[in-house]
Amino acid sequence: MSDQINKTDQSNQPTKVDLEMMTHALTLAQEAADRGEVPVGAVVYETQTGKILGEGSNTRECDKNPSGHAEFTAILNACKNINDWRLNHCTLIVTLEPCPMCSGLIVNARLGRVVYGASDPKAGAVRSLYQICDDSRLNHRSAIIPGVMAPESSQLLKSFFKQLRAPQSKEN
Repeated sequence: MSDQINKTDQSNQPTKVDLEMMTHALTLAQEAADRGEVPVGAVVYETQTGKILGEGSNTRECDKNPSGHAEFTAILNACKNINDWRLNHCTLIVTLEPCPMCSGLIVNARLGRVVYGASDPKAGAVRSLYQICDDSRLNHRSAIIPGVMAPESSQLLKSFFKQLRAPQSKEN
């Protein structure tokens, strides 16, 4: 495949592959919602080839594990699949801006690019509250592309929380 598939490090624009992967991440997020999890989905793929190396969705409730974040799972799966912890050549796609824990993992895994959907004003650590993934004081910086398919990602989250908060109808 052409080495031009994802030439975006110099621009803030998503590629066609990014959009395809975000669509897949939204499907993973919906699957999480169907299990009663906060609907977040993530995919790690090789930036040059578009090959998916890992994916995940939230599993905190099912697994009773605070690290059960979609991007955490996708990154761990990608590392396992390539038998290396370095993901410089990869892109992480995630439907919600990563939190501090996941942003730290992104830096430690040396992810080349991070593309996310909805911003997270309460816990976002890529742009909203902190800028961990491209902080010049750290040993690695990722290219960041925020807001990709943000309306779809936000709507999925809003619908989930609206349904969660809705009073349960009483059957007589």
